[in-house]
Amino acid sequence: MAKTAIVTGASAGIGEATCLALVEKGFTVYAVARRADRMAHLADKGIVPISADVTDDASMVALVDRVVAETGRIDVLVNNAGYGSYGALEEVPMAEARRQVEVNVFGLARLTQLVLPHMRQQRSGRIINVSSVGGQIWEPLGAWYHATKFAVEGLSDSLRAELRPHGVDVVVIQPGAIRTEWAGISADNLIAASSIPAYQEQVRIGAAVLKRADEIKAASPPSTVARTIAKAATARRPRTRYATGGGARSVLFFNKVLTDRGWDRMVALAYRSQARG
Repeated sequence: MAKTAIVTGASAGIGEATCLALVEKGFTVYAVARRADRMAHLADKGIVPISADVTDDASMVALVDRVVAETGRIDVLVNNAGYGSYGALEEVPMAEARRQVEVNVFGLARLTQLVLPHMRQQRSGRIINVSSVGGQIWEPLGAWYHATKFAVEGLSDSLRAELRPHGVDVVVIQPGAIRTEWAGISADNLIAASSIPAYQEQVRIGAAVLKRADEIKAASPPSTVARTIAKAATARRPRTRYATGGGARSVLFFNKVLTDRGWDRMVALAYRSQARG
């Protein structure tokens, strides 16, 4: 019997590439995103596209009910849906802050809640949470985004411990710089949402840094992360964390060996370099 996987945020980038990587591994794959029309091409590969929103509880319940009704099981959940909301904390509206947390944390947690009864009954399953190097590092203007990714890391660690007796693994994926539309959209939204003059120079540089993440030589295609996720999904004993693509391992190494003040200085130097460039 083929194993079943659900992948959120599947309409582009890492999510789309992950669906393709998992179907190649023999999984029955359900691709989930708000816009089903952007996933129509995946059906040609044998992937099942489903329109659903991780912030809409009814659509999440319907998704899980459908997968179980059609396949009888859920073996892998890839929580990939998310976005980056940047801006000075002083001027980010609390409504936007709540939406960032709702999508990146609560949506992930709620879908996990819904699949866990089935995984516990099977006494097997794998929850794969796509975090970021941003779950362990920080940068100016990214307070809410980094807060959500730090939360995903802590949530995943606690979840891993509580699910171990039930045969369910929890894995964190930490992508670095990946060539997707994510960084460009985040940069454009940062500029559009910023109006306080005191932050304008930081905003200009921050937007340039975000856009450059897609262009640097070290940036990786989404397929790099997708291969890592497929490895985590099929490994007999997966690692708890996989840093992958776009200089992720180097970034996390420097963050580990530097003090907090040392990291602050390194980020400040990178911003000054971008300002001169």
